[in-house]
Formats: sequence, C-alpha cells, structure tokens
Amino acid sequence: MAKQLTGGRVLLWSLLGRLPTAMSPIGTLLLVSRNTGSVWSGSLVAGALAGGQAIGGPIVGRLADRRGHRTVGLAAALANAAALVVLVAASERGLALGWQIAPAALTGLSVPLVGPLSRSRWVRLAAGEPELTSAMLSLDGIVDEFAFTAGPALVGVLAGAASPAVALLTAAVLSGVCAVLFALHPTAAPGVPAPSHPHDRSVGRLLSTPYVLLLAGTALLGACFGSVQVGVTATTEALGRPGAAGLVYGFLGCTSSLAGVVIASLPARRGLPARLRAGAALLFAASCVLLLTSGDLIDDSPTNGSLAALTAAIGFLGVAVAPQIITVFGLVERTVPATRLGEAMAALVSALILAQSAGTFLAGWAADHGAPGSPFAVTAAAAATAFVLAACTATDRRYHRRNAEPRPPAPAETRTADPAS
Repeated sequence: MAKQLTGGRVLLWSLLGRLPTAMSPIGTLLLVSRNTGSVWSGSLVAGALAGGQAIGGPIVGRLADRRGHRTVGLAAALANAAALVVLVAASERGLALGWQIAPAALTGLSVPLVGPLSRSRWVRLAAGEPELTSAMLSLDGIVDEFAFTAGPALVGVLAGAASPAVALLTAAVLSGVCAVLFALHPTAAPGVPAPSHPHDRSVGRLLSTPYVLLLAGTALLGACFGSVQVGVTATTEALGRPGAAGLVYGFLGCTSSLAGVVIASLPARRGLPARLRAGAALLFAASCVLLLTSGDLIDDSPTNGSLAALTAAIGFLGVAVAPQIITVFGLVERTVPATRLGEAMAALVSALILAQSAGTFLAGWAADHGAPGSPFAVTAAAAATAFVLAACTATDRRYHRRNAEPRPPAPAETRTADPAS
C-alpha cells in the first residue's frame, strides 16, 4: 500500500529519520553522565532536550503546515544534526553545563517531526479512502513503535561498543541524511498560508473539545510510559537483576508492535471511539495486573521465574499501547482541520513527552518513599483516568469524518519508482 502511494523509499526514510528522536534523550543522558561523573547533570541536560522537544514540536508542526513540509522539514533536520554535533563537542571538551544545556535544548527545539509529518502525509495521500487511511495510519504506528524500541537499543549497542558520543553522532548523521531525504521526497505536502485577515477562519480552529480529550488521553499514556520505566528499573534492582531492566522494558515495545499489526488488519468501519474505549479498558486491566504482580514479586526470592512474571505483565501492558496510539491518530485526523494536521500531530507528541517526564518524576518519588513496585501505582492511576476519559467521550458522531478532498495523483517520480525502492 505504501509503495503504491509513494514509491516505497519514503517509508525507509521515515523509519530511519525517526531514530534520532528516539536516540537523543538516552544518548544525551549517557554522554553527559559519563563525561561529568554525575547522573544529575546528565538528567538536567537530557531534561533540557525533552523540554525543547515539547516546545518545538508544535512550532515546527505549525510552520510545516504553513510553509510546507519540504522547506521546514529540511531546515529542522539540518539544524537538529548540527545541534547534536555541537552537544557532543561541548560535552567531550568538558565545557560548563550551560554550554551543554543550550545545544541540547536546540536539539529538542529543532526536532524534524518525521513521525507527525509522516502521518499527515499519509492522510493527505489517502484522502477520500477511509480503509486506506486507517491502514496507513496503522502502518505508521507500527513504524513508530519499532523506532521507539530500536532507537534506545541502538544507543546501547553503540555506547557499549564505542562510546555515547559515537551514538549521538550516528543520530546526527541519520537526521542530516534520512530526515532530509524524507523532507525532500516529492510527496511532501505544500503549505497553506495563514489567513490575511485576522477573522478569516478558512484555515480552521485547532482546539476543540474532541481534540482536547485526545490530547489529555495521550498525556495519560505518556504518564504510563514514564512510570513503567521507573517501576521496571526499581523492581529489577529489588530482584537482584538490574541489568535486565532494558530488556524487560523493550518487551513492551515488542508486544505493542505485534498488537499494532493486528489493529492494522481491522476494518476502518469499526468505530474508532469504541476502539479507544476498549483499548483504555485493556490498558487499565493490564496496569492492575502489573501492580499486583510487582507486589507479589518483591516478597519472593530473586529468581528467573519472578523476572519472567514481570516480563509477562509488561508484555500484557504493551498489547494495549499500540491500539491506543493508532486509534488516537485516526481520531485526530477526523477532528482537526486538514490544514493544521501536522501541528495537531506534533502537539500530541509534545503532550506525550511532557506527561512522560511528569510520570517519571511521580514514579521516582513513589519508589523512594515506598516499595519498588510503587511506581506501578502511578501507572494504574493514569490508566484508570484514561479509561474514565475514554468512557466519557462523546458518541461516534462527535468524531465524524470530515469531507475529504480527493487524493492527489502520485508524483510521476513515485509512480515509476524502480522495484528496489
């Protein structure tokens, strides 16, 4: 399907172009922590990067909607690559922390938004074909899940084999090459200029009750991510297997990706709001299982069986993640103006990042003041709130599909793409 719409290469550039966003936070944390000898310093610089992503995402998305994906995507990708190189140089030279915070913040502010812009690109290309739109958004969700899992793993491999600096420089190369190729692909959407008159609403209003509900639900999912990361780390340490934390958490990405493949096979006519409510219920049930399982494990001896039980509970939670994300993206496509879709998708990512940081903070406090499995109480609370929010959402007609424009013909370059593409 993707090859029919784009010629195929754009999917590869989209995947590789997303990796720097997944690699940068953990890579920055490892780099600065190693060079300063302080995890707190590494957390501070990584926090500046995350804050920049949360702020810069909607800005870059809005500019891309206004001035076109090609121009803005190219500028953001090049700026992002340069900022990563400067960050590595500043840290390796042992410059003051402020000189490392600045390029880290710029790295976040210049995030190329390959994921959000890819989703808006699929919606534009598949306009007028609900089944195709749903399938492409599902495929994009699977790509996101893979990048989310592969990015930190790649950092771990490169940092272990060489150094964190090599990992971040690799991210800079991927951003400067693959994100640029994604931005320059012929399928890049043109911009829609802002209305010349302040009262002209032809561009459309972004914030609406359905969209705000989706933003809130995405933020709660981010809080689940942050608290689960802390909970897995604390629990594996209590079980005497701290090195297993990355593998256990990575299993969440594996099961989530598999669930995304299943979701992609479901027909688009199935009600997305109902699918969202079902996914939220599954997320809450899985979080309760995880909370109960972690509480039982701490009373046991640190055995492989205990670690396997934790991994199974984490995998169950992952089954609910991709359906939630994919369904939210599908509903956003129905609830915001087509001319502001890139900005809307970027705002979702920003909400996820900010809430993930908040979830990490709350879970860290819970781990310090309670049992190792206490962070999972934060996960369960966020999932319960998400379930209530999804249950209270409006009926399907609140998320009606707007009249879509006919899909533009594929550019000549993509229609005649060679088989290797």
